[in-house]
Amino acid sequence: MASDLEALLVDIAGHAAAYRDGAGARSASPERTYAQMLERFDQPMPDAGLPTPAVIDELRARVDGGLANMTGPRFFGWVIGASAPAGLAADWLTSAWAQNTGNAHATPAAAACEEIAGRWIVDLLGLPSESSVGFVTGGTMANFTGLAAGRNEVLRRAGWDVESDGLIGAPPIHVVVGEEAHSTVFSALRYLGLGANRAIRVPVDDQGRIRADAFADVVSKLDGPILAAAQAGHINSGAFDPVGEIADLVHAKGGWLHVDGAIGLWALAVPELAHLTQGLAKADSWGGDGHKWLQTPQDIGYAIVRDKHAHRRAMGISASYLPGGDERHPADHVPELSRRARGFSTWAMLRSLGRQGVADMVRRHVGQAQRVAQRLAKAHDVTILNDVVLNQVAVRLGTDLAPDVADRLTAQTVAQIQRDGVCFVGGAAWRGVQIVRVSVIGAGTTDADIDASADAILDAWRRVRSDRGGV
Repeated sequence: MASDLEALLVDIAGHAAAYRDGAGARSASPERTYAQMLERFDQPMPDAGLPTPAVIDELRARVDGGLANMTGPRFFGWVIGASAPAGLAADWLTSAWAQNTGNAHATPAAAACEEIAGRWIVDLLGLPSESSVGFVTGGTMANFTGLAAGRNEVLRRAGWDVESDGLIGAPPIHVVVGEEAHSTVFSALRYLGLGANRAIRVPVDDQGRIRADAFADVVSKLDGPILAAAQAGHINSGAFDPVGEIADLVHAKGGWLHVDGAIGLWALAVPELAHLTQGLAKADSWGGDGHKWLQTPQDIGYAIVRDKHAHRRAMGISASYLPGGDERHPADHVPELSRRARGFSTWAMLRSLGRQGVADMVRRHVGQAQRVAQRLAKAHDVTILNDVVLNQVAVRLGTDLAPDVADRLTAQTVAQIQRDGVCFVGGAAWRGVQIVRVSVIGAGTTDADIDASADAILDAWRRVRSDRGGV
């Protein structure tokens, strides 16, 4: 007879499989609002507990209608991978195994799997083989970790031990970023005590790329420690900064260059995209996301640092109760001691896809982004604002209208698309105008999904414009 736990897990597996199998047929948008879901969950803390099966049944009932269909094939709102079976299954085992992955002696399997998965990532992307990899929650912590290693190292070169003495009295650090750097870079600078507003923001071109000439002009005037950040995969355009040129300029001044590659780092796996990724390997650290193009479950990102000693100095943790030794301890490379074993799902996805599978998936999504852009651009009042070089499409609606009218109707169209639920897209402000932002990255997205979504976007736009008297 099955145990109570086995019966529970079998029931959950059936529900989970049905949920995932039905992703293509569900609305791409949540059917209920946050306020409605808050009302559904809002109740006093119970005095008495319930049996576990009843708790799970209640949870399933309460979330019904309030989940975004992020595993579906037409979710384009943000750069969020749909996750894939190998990573999902490994993640279930990760929860069952319940390994607190901080120390190699405490959980040798989790630590070893993480080390090898990190080595595979470095090899797949063609980054320096000596690099170390920290398994973090996502792009924010990946950028934080890489910039922390850089902050500490440039101060060490200036004769200051920030690990021991902190920042009070330290030589000032010149932080240099593009004026359209991702918000997580500025968040990381805040967390590191460097200040988001103190960063020198370098002008960019019409695709959001740092202008190499402007960067050279800025850096030429700086003396002292320099910490710079570049971007591989602009959040709206998908564009890549000229990292090779920037790296040369930074290194000539003894500085450190970090690359925010949450989206674009995976382009290194595709030979045809080498014109975008040229020079990326010259940087000192890189941030990447597993739950984007690698299709792992959420909460998995990678902080990759060329100088493993700088990486460990910045993140290392020690205590008398923690075993030492020469092994690679996972907690020495991330800002966490207690965390789940993120290496298992990463290993499973890399083992499932292989080098060719990763390249094929990135290649397919780039082609699909170009496909949706081409279909939308056929409309006389729709313009694609970016060169579609990666998976991002920036769509401007109402290009024949006054800018303020176009902005208003674009925002209304995004809301209408989300209400219709055929696909899910996001809105953003870029280059001074409102856009529809389409991010193609779902593991199960087909060309048919792309075509249906393009039709749905144009249909919503026509209805919104028509409702305004054809303006």
